[in-house]
Amino acid sequence: MLHLIYTAIIGLVVGTIAKLLMPGRDPGGFIITALLGVAGSVVAGYLGRALHLYQPGQPVGFIASIVGAIILLIAYRVLFGSADSSD
Repeated sequence: MLHLIYTAIIGLVVGTIAKLLMPGRDPGGFIITALLGVAGSVVAGYLGRALHLYQPGQPVGFIASIVGAIILLIAYRVLFGSADSSD
C-alpha cells in the first residue's frame, strides 16, 4: 500500500515537471497532467525492464519517469488536442 502512495506522490511531481518542460495549452487540466505523470512512471518502468535497465522490483529513475510522462503528454496532446484547437 505504501508503494502505491509513494508512486502517486512521485507521479504528481513528475507530471508537474513534465508540464513545466512542455509549456502550452493541454486539453486536460492539472489532474490529467498528474495522472499522466503517474502513468509515465509506469511506462518508464515497463520500458526500462524491457530494455534490461531495471530489474523487477527496482524503482524507476526520476529522469526516466519524467521522460515517460513527456511521451504520454505528447501522445495525449496529439490524440485529444485537435478538439480544443477549433477555438
